[in-house]
Amino acid sequence: MSAPSSPSTPATTSYKNTPNRSVSVRGVTFAYRQLGPDDGIPLILLNHLSAVLDNWDPRVVDGLAARRTVITFDNRGVGASSGSTPDTIEAMARDTVLFIRALGYDQVDLLGLSMGGFIAQVIAAEEPDLVRKLILAGTGPAGGPGIDKVTVLTIKDTLKAVLTRKDPKQYLFFTDTAGGRRAAHAFLDRLKERTDDRDKAISLSSFRAQLKAIHHWGLQAPADLSRIHQPVLVANGESDRMVPSVNTLDLADRLPQGELEPLYRDAGHGGIFQHHDRFVPRALEFLEP
Repeated sequence: MSAPSSPSTPATTSYKNTPNRSVSVRGVTFAYRQLGPDDGIPLILLNHLSAVLDNWDPRVVDGLAARRTVITFDNRGVGASSGSTPDTIEAMARDTVLFIRALGYDQVDLLGLSMGGFIAQVIAAEEPDLVRKLILAGTGPAGGPGIDKVTVLTIKDTLKAVLTRKDPKQYLFFTDTAGGRRAAHAFLDRLKERTDDRDKAISLSSFRAQLKAIHHWGLQAPADLSRIHQPVLVANGESDRMVPSVNTLDLADRLPQGELEPLYRDAGHGGIFQHHDRFVPRALEFLEP
């Protein structure tokens, strides 16, 4: 393992100017960003399908980093990280554990969004001593209803976005209402606030590998959520089309220590971004020691 490339960098308070860092382990170089107080249990953010470092809403990251060490990263083969992207959630989880260990942490909190929530569930079950608390947003258990349809839905809405010259996330992450469209535009504008040292876009081969992993997750036998003993906060919009919101309710009901954040009104897959003003305070409260 190599040490982080910038271990003495002062704490940063704004995601738009947080420096890019890297750490190498077993021949893979992971790209990441770290901000917030330089003490306490860190909060590791696990990203959604096709996302890189620049796809995290700065209002969510900055809000969480006001009180917590927050670390975002690109999994293997994604964005500026090297290697080939795995095509199973379980392999992505193993890579995430390697990354966390390479930074020198023996206990962390996890925030997993969508595919990142799948990865977080595997880590919590397989590495119970590593994970203190979890936040699962816009996600669902293995074998959850509708998860195996993500590939078809993503391709359909991506083609629609090309034809209408819009970002696919406007269709995939937000409701097709006046409020949803306003929230989508505001979110996409926030993603452009960082202008320097932006991450690389995901490659087509990595995107395909992630779609394969998600499809397989959706086709698995129903997950045994009783293996996850950590406290878990579960959040989502009420109208999630990618990972249907019924999965959020199922997680909260079957996790031994699951807590449901009331589903956000007029919101979809990107509910925690659309309602960041509600999500961030609730997440910080949940993550208190």
